[in-house]
Amino acid sequence: MASPNLHNMPLIKPAPACPVGENERIIRAAQRGDPDGFAALFAHHYDGMRAVASKIMGPGPDAEDACQNAAVAALRRIGELRDPAAVRPWLHAIVRNNCRMALRSNRPMPVDLDDVELPASDAVDPLEHVERGARRDWVWHAVGRLSPTLRPVTMLRYYTQGATYEQMATLCDIPVGTVRSRLSEARRHLATVLPRALDDRHGDAAALSDRRRAEATAILSALADGTAPQAAFRRWRHDVAVVWPDGRRTAGLDSLIMTIERDFAAGPSHQLASVAARPEFTIWEIEFNWPQGSPEHRPRSGIWLLHERNGMVHEARLAYAEH
Repeated sequence: MASPNLHNMPLIKPAPACPVGENERIIRAAQRGDPDGFAALFAHHYDGMRAVASKIMGPGPDAEDACQNAAVAALRRIGELRDPAAVRPWLHAIVRNNCRMALRSNRPMPVDLDDVELPASDAVDPLEHVERGARRDWVWHAVGRLSPTLRPVTMLRYYTQGATYEQMATLCDIPVGTVRSRLSEARRHLATVLPRALDDRHGDAAALSDRRRAEATAILSALADGTAPQAAFRRWRHDVAVVWPDGRRTAGLDSLIMTIERDFAAGPSHQLASVAARPEFTIWEIEFNWPQGSPEHRPRSGIWLLHERNGMVHEARLAYAEH
């Protein structure tokens, strides 16, 4: 039997409209973390979400992607919906934000509502910042329950500022079509895993990323000024394998340091844009600032995917984003 096309398979399947009074019950159940409540909520509103996306993106897989990513974003923010009667415009606003971001970057992203006035919402509670941190830990923990093949593409999609499908394919050593299918599969799993992971004990995602950010900053600073960079790479194996954007493979920390130092000498400065970390890998997103007179065709940014084992980086992959 042929395998299904995961990219075209919807995360949420549509259902008939909610009976009167049923909408509030479903939303309250979803806010309590009930998996059936989550599924029912999006099932009842999915047709409207897809209609909004199709008006902006045109019918097809891009609109479907925007809806799926809006569902993921709404899962993270469902606790903020104060008035169940506002759920329809709230979901539609998330879809519109995803579509607009996708049109700007040619890449659908799970955009939240930080810049949108939520309908019928109360003022932000003083504990909101704490709650947002807990939700980030909750989602981060849920990603850890995905299969090892799904975790890297999921983290690259949802925890970087601008990874493209092409960069994800290069970093994961898979075709672009496989990136799409794995992301579709990850979204379907997250729809089930997120509610069930709500009550699990989970670690502090921000704390690990902060440690890895400090490490990345120390490494880039040491490379920039040439002050004993080997000491900054204390968690990197001496025989670390490196895969460069052109597919070239090298081995050894000394070779890696020499190559990056040569890049620094060629002109661009390196600015750390974001860091996301799990125990098994770390992602650095770096922006390049080129001096005037540099070649026209040059990378504007790069993403490092660092694979770790027993707390040591044993493989590093780099992918560029071009101007």
